Amino acid sequence: MAYVGLSPLPTGRVDPGFWAGRRVLLTGHTGFKGAWLSIWLQTLGAEVAGLSNGVPTKPSLYELARVGDAMERDFIDDVRDFEAVAGAITRARPEIVIHMAAQSLVRRSFVDPRETYETNVMGTVNVFEAVRVTGDARVVINVTSDKCYENREWEWGYREDEAMGGVDPYSSSKGCAELVTSSFRRAFFEPDGPRLASARAGNVIGGGDWSEDRLLPDLMRAALSGEPLRVRNPNAIRPWQHVLNPLSGYLVLAQALWESPEYATAWNFGPADDEARPVGWLVERVGRLWPGDLRWDRNEEVQPHEARSLRVDSSRARAQLGWRPTWDLDEALDRIVAWYQAFAAGADMRTATHEQVEAFDAAQALRVRSAASKLASE
Repeated sequence: MAYVGLSPLPTGRVDPGFWAGRRVLLTGHTGFKGAWLSIWLQTLGAEVAGLSNGVPTKPSLYELARVGDAMERDFIDDVRDFEAVAGAITRARPEIVIHMAAQSLVRRSFVDPRETYETNVMGTVNVFEAVRVTGDARVVINVTSDKCYENREWEWGYREDEAMGGVDPYSSSKGCAELVTSSFRRAFFEPDGPRLASARAGNVIGGGDWSEDRLLPDLMRAALSGEPLRVRNPNAIRPWQHVLNPLSGYLVLAQALWESPEYATAWNFGPADDEARPVGWLVERVGRLWPGDLRWDRNEEVQPHEARSLRVDSSRARAQLGWRPTWDLDEALDRIVAWYQAFAAGADMRTATHEQVEAFDAAQALRVRSAASKLASE
């Protein structure tokens, strides 16, 4: 894919006018990231349909924020069932498909590797094939993971053309999903079919995540219960980022794809290099922010392999999409603690979540205006 002469978008900002009335299908809309994206798209006035095999956790952001109340269609189907996926796409007639349904937990992939590959690889095949056979979507984005790369424990960020791989089944399955994406794009969708891209982001954090064996949900459960947290790898370094940062990247990418097929490739959406922090640092920081007692110690049990360090290079998205992270890590942690404190106080969590989306959008608008003013003065 050549980028010479490709003009970046003017601002890299999520455009409300683009999304108003747009028909969008999200797979995995009941998950943590899917619920946040559903709320954002609903706020923008999109006609949002979702496909998921149910609510993955109890409690869940999807239920707490009453996301289903504003869905245009809510398909309770499994991406491993091709006929169900094809039927949903036929009925929803999406203009844009964002595929997020996945088995997303590394440790669970060791317990059930077959489910992981069936969901993450064949589920992806089913979505693309349904679009190819039955749909009239113009834009398709496959959300994979920064763990799709063959991790060589480099201290610098992985770029989009690095080799796919992975030791654990989850990472491997995401590498496979990237290969499926490339194949469908070149074999079936180019030059005149749907514009297919992949989006890679990882270590996404935010309010409303209740997944098992993930650091922030485990930390918040410990904070709410008063029980100490056992931390597996306090020295592991991860590129932490608030969930709204990469979601804004997905939306900006969809806008770009709508305008030009030249954006149909792979994209990293990650924080700045200095935002990658050790697990132990994050735990200590949240402990200082939380108003009550938050205790932790190191889990000395033998653990499955996890990469010590992982960073991605997002310079392509910055240069070609005009995208930047809006909230830094300090802001992200402040917002996360505030969300769980609101939950503990019995607040209306749709309102609390919506207010954070609005605050993010306002901060993004201010960042874009400041960048434009700086450019004009140079």
